[in-house]
Amino acid sequence: MSVVFALATPPAKSAICVFRVSGSGCLKKLIDLFGKEGFEFGRFYVNNFFYKKNIVDRVGLIVFKGPNSYTGEDSFEVYAHGGLGVMSSIVGAFRGVGFDEAPGGEFTKRAFLNNKISLNEAEAVSDLIDSTDERGVALSSKSLFGELSKSVVSFSEEIDSIRVRVEGDIDFSDEDNEYVDGSLVGDLKNLCNRFDSFVAGCINKRFGYEKNRILLIGPVNSGKSSVFNRLLGFERALVSNTPGTTRDLISSELFYESSSFSVFDSAGIRETKDMIEEAGIAASLSQISDADLVLMVFEEYDPVVFDRFKGLCGDKPFINIQNKIDVNEPKVNSFDCCVSAKSGAGFDVLKSLIVSAFDLGVKEDDFNFIIRDRHEALFKRVVLDLNKSHEGLSGGESIELVAEDLKNARSHLDEMVGKKFSDSLLGDIFNDFCIGK
Repeated sequence: MSVVFALATPPAKSAICVFRVSGSGCLKKLIDLFGKEGFEFGRFYVNNFFYKKNIVDRVGLIVFKGPNSYTGEDSFEVYAHGGLGVMSSIVGAFRGVGFDEAPGGEFTKRAFLNNKISLNEAEAVSDLIDSTDERGVALSSKSLFGELSKSVVSFSEEIDSIRVRVEGDIDFSDEDNEYVDGSLVGDLKNLCNRFDSFVAGCINKRFGYEKNRILLIGPVNSGKSSVFNRLLGFERALVSNTPGTTRDLISSELFYESSSFSVFDSAGIRETKDMIEEAGIAASLSQISDADLVLMVFEEYDPVVFDRFKGLCGDKPFINIQNKIDVNEPKVNSFDCCVSAKSGAGFDVLKSLIVSAFDLGVKEDDFNFIIRDRHEALFKRVVLDLNKSHEGLSGGESIELVAEDLKNARSHLDEMVGKKFSDSLLGDIFNDFCIGK
């Protein structure tokens, strides 16, 4: 494999930037880049970095010797000042010595191919980067540090032990030894039950990370956009007294108490002949089905209006909010929360209600591992094959068919951890990774 490099930090002005380089022969180019050689492995150096024989920056350098590196190859990292000009010069220097720019996930892909990590552990790297709260970090870390792989391998070994007994009956059918008996049927049933429980303890990444979507709805001029801005802590949405100001769906991230939420401001809902505003209202209504929590924002309590918006929510959980209590009397008996987007009053209560609403949903302790669509599909096949093998064994079916079902179950688990893989599978997995990882 060629020597590759990538910027591991965002390509924007920052205090520092980090470049990663990996591949056989990369350390031979250190003299061209740093004007010297003889760097010891695992030590941090501060040295001049050169491009076209000119000093670009005084940078940090760490050298790693394969196989004791993340990728399993010789590699090094450069820590420079995060100026765009500096980044451009470093890229030019790396290209100048023959390094290739790495595609997304290339370093982790090489770690997998060099047997540093299993395939699902590699996927967990991306999942950890995608994590937006403590729950996601906890679940991803368990997979990253091999707990999911250990569980899969353990089930594989149990399947193997049963296969040995089944195939022993096939290979030595003319002998008096009984490999298949009542205890084998019971052992296989026990394995089926425990694997079912294991799968039930896994949550698909789609449901684990695509949560915490909050949508604000309400009549025009109820102050939704002001509530939206106050929640975020900055002016994200345009605020005006003119009805119908918000026409497009506006979103931003809210971080609160170690949790993250995707918050969406929508167009005020009313009858209108303005085609653009009407399209914005239609978009707002369509987003309700995708929301995990709806914030209904009103200025005053009107039971007819309230019932109308409650009906729009359907079975979605909602928080009923009175805004503008700086000019109107708070109706604490009619609303879940009374706030003033202008002064900030009541927003601590509102944020607590939001957190509590999601705490009632899926909790970290409810699941052991986070998985992907690929894993879920493979686990379903394993469940199917194990159940078929048990039904066949207990029903007196051909022992050869039972053996084949067990073989297929084991094969699916091998694919899960990457003992079996295709180039197209690796492409599908690592193409979703960020550059530099």
